[in-house]
Amino acid sequence: MANYQNILVAIDPQQDDQPALRRAVYLNQRLGGKITCFLPIYDFSYEMTTLLSPDERLTMRKGVISQRTEWIRQQAQAYLAAGVPLDIKVVWHNRPFEAIIQEVLNNQHDLVIKMTHQHDRLQAVVFTPTDWHLLRKCPCPVWMVKDQAWPEGAKALVAVNLASEEPHHDPLNTKLVRETMELAERVNHTEVHLVGAYPVTPINIAIELPDFDPSVYNDAIRGQHLVAMKALRQSFGIDEKFTHVEKGLPEEVIPELADHLSVGVVVLGTIGRTGLSAAFLGNTAEQVIDHLRCDLLAIKPDGFTSPVELDDDEDD
Repeated sequence: MANYQNILVAIDPQQDDQPALRRAVYLNQRLGGKITCFLPIYDFSYEMTTLLSPDERLTMRKGVISQRTEWIRQQAQAYLAAGVPLDIKVVWHNRPFEAIIQEVLNNQHDLVIKMTHQHDRLQAVVFTPTDWHLLRKCPCPVWMVKDQAWPEGAKALVAVNLASEEPHHDPLNTKLVRETMELAERVNHTEVHLVGAYPVTPINIAIELPDFDPSVYNDAIRGQHLVAMKALRQSFGIDEKFTHVEKGLPEEVIPELADHLSVGVVVLGTIGRTGLSAAFLGNTAEQVIDHLRCDLLAIKPDGFTSPVELDDDEDD
C-alpha cells in the first residue's frame, strides 16, 4: 500500500533550497508518519593526508558531520518549529547511492525522495549517476522531484505495459495503478490517468512482405492494447476518459502526454531482476525517464532484491 510512513529525503549538499524536503513535508501532512533528512558526505583529502593520526582523522570527520547536521537543521528550522516529525542523519560514505540504499535497508524506509535538476522549461530533467543507481537498485519507491513548482491541479500519469509477452508485467501494472490510486486519494484527490504505447508497423516487414497490410496490423495491435487497457481500468473502476492508448515509442508518447495533461508526476515500473542484471532498469524505462520534464515515481515489482549489500562496519 502506498501509505508512505517512513520517508527518506536525500539532501542536496550543493544548495540551500531543498525541493525534496518540501515534497516530503507536503506528503507527511497528508499521510502522517515521519521524515529522515539524510546526507552522505566524504572528503577524500581527509583520508589521504599522512599528517593526521587515525584519531585526528576521526575527529575531523565528526566535526564535518556535525557542521553539516547543523546546516540541515537550519534549512529545516521552520518545519521543526511547526512540529513536523523530522530526524537528521549525516554519514561519512564515499558512495552516496550505496549509503542511501543501506539506510533504506537498515531502517525500513518506504519511500526515497530526491531532487533532480532542470536547466530550463524546455529541457528534460537531468539525472545524475547517483539518481540512476537509486532508480535501478533501491528496493523501495524512489520519487525524483524536479526543481520547478508543482503544476496547479497536477495529475498523476501511470505508464503501464499492455504487451502481454512478459508475465511479470500484469502484476506490476496492477501494483502501479493500485498504489497510485491509493496515494492520489489521500493527497488532494489527485486525478489519475493511465497510458500505454503500442508500436508502429516495422518498416522492414512492410517492405519484405508484399501482401502485408500495415493498416490491418496496426489496427490489430491497437485492438489488443485497447482490450488490455479496458480490463485494467475496469478492475479499478477508472473511467475510459482517463485512459490513453497511443501509437508510438513509449519514450515519445509518455513525456508528450505528460506535458499535454500538465502532469505533476509520472509513475513508472522499473523491472526487477536478480544477479548481475539487477543493475538495469530495462531499456524502455530508461529511455522514458530520460525524456521526462516532470516528477518521476519509480516503483519496483514485488520480490525485488537490491544488489547493494549492507556494510557491517559502517561509520556513523
